[in-house]
Amino acid sequence: MKLFTADKIRELDQYTIQHEPIASIDLMERAADALFEVILSMYPVTGTKFCIFAGPGNNGGDALALARKMQLLPYEVQIHLFGADNFSEDCITNKNRLIQQYPHLLTEHKYTFAEPEIHEDTIIIDGLFGSGLNRPLTGIYADVIDFINKTKNTVIAIDIPSGLFAEGCHCGETPVVKADHTLSFQFPKLAFFFRENESIVGDWSVLDIGLHPQGIENTDTNYHYLDRSDLISILRKRKKFSHKGTYGHLALIAGSEGMAGAAVLAARSAVKSGLGLLTVCSLECNRVIVQTAVPEAIYLSCHSSGCLATGFSENRYDAVAIGPGLGTGGLSVQMLTDLLNNFNKPCVFDADALNIISEHREMLKHLPQNSILTPHPKEFERLLGESVQDSFDVVESATEMACKYHLIIVLKGRYTRIVTPDGNICFNSTGNPGMATGGTGDVLTGMIGSLLAQGYEPEVAAKLGVFLHGMAADIALESESEESLIASDIINHLGRAFKQVSKTE
Repeated sequence: MKLFTADKIRELDQYTIQHEPIASIDLMERAADALFEVILSMYPVTGTKFCIFAGPGNNGGDALALARKMQLLPYEVQIHLFGADNFSEDCITNKNRLIQQYPHLLTEHKYTFAEPEIHEDTIIIDGLFGSGLNRPLTGIYADVIDFINKTKNTVIAIDIPSGLFAEGCHCGETPVVKADHTLSFQFPKLAFFFRENESIVGDWSVLDIGLHPQGIENTDTNYHYLDRSDLISILRKRKKFSHKGTYGHLALIAGSEGMAGAAVLAARSAVKSGLGLLTVCSLECNRVIVQTAVPEAIYLSCHSSGCLATGFSENRYDAVAIGPGLGTGGLSVQMLTDLLNNFNKPCVFDADALNIISEHREMLKHLPQNSILTPHPKEFERLLGESVQDSFDVVESATEMACKYHLIIVLKGRYTRIVTPDGNICFNSTGNPGMATGGTGDVLTGMIGSLLAQGYEPEVAAKLGVFLHGMAADIALESESEESLIASDIINHLGRAFKQVSKTE
């Protein structure tokens, strides 16, 4: 799914108005219909109380239209309109329609806010300001936001919580509505994907308001939301006459003394992701552990510098994944150096491989082009060499690094972000908080390395690996809780994840 900035969404509104064609007030009516249907599904019980706060722009117009439609059912609704003389044309039209049909329903607040009396079970609907906001709210609008946030009532935001910038991270100093639910028109806003905004946006969903599909197709964007529809045609069907050599040979360099588990998790996920052959390169002390846990793997003992160089120079492997549990000692540094000196195909760099690169920054210039880096937030800060202010700055910095060094950077976390060398950013749709436990990153490294060795293009391998990784974790929650989920559960549910992506409707 394409994601757009607020400016691009306004352009799509205008494209729809001109090419459907449809009047802007009728497009607003369509948005209000979509809102009303969702509100009805959420609160089907008659007599539910609502308090709607509407601003002077088109977001307020949506709220006024919604209030009018809600009179068709036995909801108890009060509607408060804020603003003096700065109303949008469509907001004025919907104000007049509401007054004409229900003359005593609307309460206007022009310069000062008189706090309404609302019951504790009243649902508050925020329609003050939408995604076009570009400055902090003050005055009467700050007052009403303060009132909303002081209540303990459920809050539903129309399109975006008022006061939140559509492409920004809230800094905590400016007034912003803290919503429990956000009902976003046509697309999620970029702000929904940033950690700092979690307590503001709440649970969000997208309402289709019928923006013109040709306009969406023709409008360029660097932002995407990765879902199953993006991958169903990418996952390859295995051929009847194929053999293990058909599906690639991955070298996995992982596991220092006491960290054999990282190598085991990465190895198990690699062989469960369609790989033909796997060689685990680790210390001799890990041999029995790894070969007992993963009998499908070949084992190569790494006991001195240069032990891997021959395999790299002979082009024995189709891809290399390096880093899980590797340590940052001299032998690990030498193995990474040997890799960079002798292997020029895209690789997967994770965990301690990234930490070594952070300590030897000249290595960045020698990473094979289109290699995949999979840092968690602290690893990325170390890789960058400086702290970053917020999640938006992280994405900007990762984009700059990906473009400069021609790399693919997988920023792990909620809505894991895949940043490509052409400046595109893809937010993943799968995964859950149960994945915040040791070993899940090792599983992802094995999966992406496996897909890379099988011949998937690096960008595709990263996207497919991230999506399947999160989906397997989501499937695991059918029998586990977020607290009980462990990395092995993800591996054990990879089969169902692959089937779910590949199945035809």
